[in-house]
Amino acid sequence: MNLSADPAGIAQAADLLRQGLLVAIPTETVYGLGGDARNGEAVASIYAAKGRPSFNPLIAHVASVEAAQRFVTWSDQAQALADAFWPGPLTLVLPLRHGHGISSLVTAGLETLAVRVPAHPAARAVLTAFDGPVAAPSANPSGQISPTTAAHVLAGLNGRIAAVLDDGPCGVGLESTIVGLADEPALLRPGGIALEQIEAVLNTQLHLHQPGDALNAPGQLQSHYAPDAPVRLNASSAQGDEILLGFGPVDCDLNLSASGDLTEAAATLFAALHKLNETGRPIAVTPIPDHGLGAAINDRLRRAAAPR
Repeated sequence: MNLSADPAGIAQAADLLRQGLLVAIPTETVYGLGGDARNGEAVASIYAAKGRPSFNPLIAHVASVEAAQRFVTWSDQAQALADAFWPGPLTLVLPLRHGHGISSLVTAGLETLAVRVPAHPAARAVLTAFDGPVAAPSANPSGQISPTTAAHVLAGLNGRIAAVLDDGPCGVGLESTIVGLADEPALLRPGGIALEQIEAVLNTQLHLHQPGDALNAPGQLQSHYAPDAPVRLNASSAQGDEILLGFGPVDCDLNLSASGDLTEAAATLFAALHKLNETGRPIAVTPIPDHGLGAAINDRLRRAAAPR
């Protein structure tokens, strides 16, 4: 459904997000496919709607610096960059706060969160009304052209999302620049704000992300979540000291979805791997269908099971 970017439409968009549904919202670059970043099933639905091939970190969009501080550990460097460039096309990657409540599917199992305050008035109005973090990659089927109008969104995602908030064409621009502040300041992805501008504010040179570096932000697509112990896939049962992660109606130690729901399984995947990793035991995983979100789940599990 098309919602107008007026007070009634904005209120309805926020209400749909509270229900765990997906709403496409305009930003200063393209329309983003928004879901409640605290709701694992809503975030899994983003991947399903896009046909996104793997679980990569997503950016959590918030209405203000104060909203960002609810979820991440803030710093003087973060404040300096926020003062200079927020609202706008800058994403900061910072350590998660204790009790943050963000779905591990947003962070791809990492202990950091990519967070941004967008500049688009309608996006900020929705975020303020929703009063929570919204995960929002571009609102298009994965691999297709990014949408700059509501019509583009509906052409690709009609029937897969609850609504699009129509505020006319976006000014097409670069994606947000991503700066990591969890360790030494680093440029994790170039974008709409130049490296030189950021270095001038911080009065330091940024480390430049290299292909061999660990994944720590959206748009890098190289990391895997690897538990400490070995992972064995397509197991019919546990062997030796293994602990069994199941899917569907199987006898196991922990089940991603006893009912065989791939959206539920995607939403719980990273939390389940963390929980099993804490046991220190090898992990065996029962087969998961390799279609829809199952393909993305299997992709992450194959990365977790890869030799290292």
